[in-house]
Amino acid sequence: MPTRFGYACLNTTLQKQKPKVTCNRGMIKRTFAAKGIAYASELALKNVQDLYKILQWNYHNDIEVFRITSCLFPWGSEYQLEQLPDYEKIHSVLQTCGEYARKVGQRLSFHPGPFNILSSPKPHVVENAYIDLEMHGKIFDIMGMPRSPQSKINIHVGASYGDRKTALARFCRNFEGLSESVRSRLTVENDDKGNLYSTKMLYHGVHQEVGIPIVFDSHHFECGPQDADYEESILMAIESWPKGVTPQCHHSNSKKLYEDEKVMINAHSDWYYEPFKDCGFDLDVVLECKKKELALFKYRKDFC
Repeated sequence: MPTRFGYACLNTTLQKQKPKVTCNRGMIKRTFAAKGIAYASELALKNVQDLYKILQWNYHNDIEVFRITSCLFPWGSEYQLEQLPDYEKIHSVLQTCGEYARKVGQRLSFHPGPFNILSSPKPHVVENAYIDLEMHGKIFDIMGMPRSPQSKINIHVGASYGDRKTALARFCRNFEGLSESVRSRLTVENDDKGNLYSTKMLYHGVHQEVGIPIVFDSHHFECGPQDADYEESILMAIESWPKGVTPQCHHSNSKKLYEDEKVMINAHSDWYYEPFKDCGFDLDVVLECKKKELALFKYRKDFC
């Protein structure tokens, strides 16, 4: 199976329709305080209903790799999913989404936000990460997605706090506090800042300690710590994945190098100017540029 390419979270083509199709309906904190869980439930139901429409659109456009937005449930850390007034309908739609994805061979994943910091020395930060990650695990369980990194829940280790070794050890200890639903799906990704974590650091400090697979990000490799070359890094990431599960990677180009010299070097470009180097391996790659599915179509035309 050759390398497959997908996109993340938003479908700009469907968002332009009337009524628009989107999975990230949300609200500000003041609105949540005023309208409460009933309104959150209403928005969540619309989000999961539109998720099904996006999955159908992906299938009809030969897209087999897709990252689901983490915004399905507005203010989801403030309640249990079962408390939502529309929970039974939401549960049914999510089951349908999962059944459809498995039937047509779509690989789905999550990438929860950067506040999920299992390396933090602060207990409340770790506890908040547990709450958010467990919600993602529950969603995949409802959908019937496999408890394996085939349905990855991908995060970063977090800050280094001036002591990478200690922070990595703390991450591994806190990883053990997660449910099997999350532990079985969790992956870690190399970082785009020099003071954070390379693929090599994650391989020795996380994968070899607790077995978590590594998602290799090509753009982060260029911006992050340079302690191994590209081929060595991607080989370590690929080797960290369990047998029978295709390794997943991320790819983007630098906006600063190709589109706007005024931005930070780690900013993602709108389009693609350099292809992903898979070093001859068959991989699943989430393309992370800003033009989403439109850039995926152009990438296919330019590089595939």
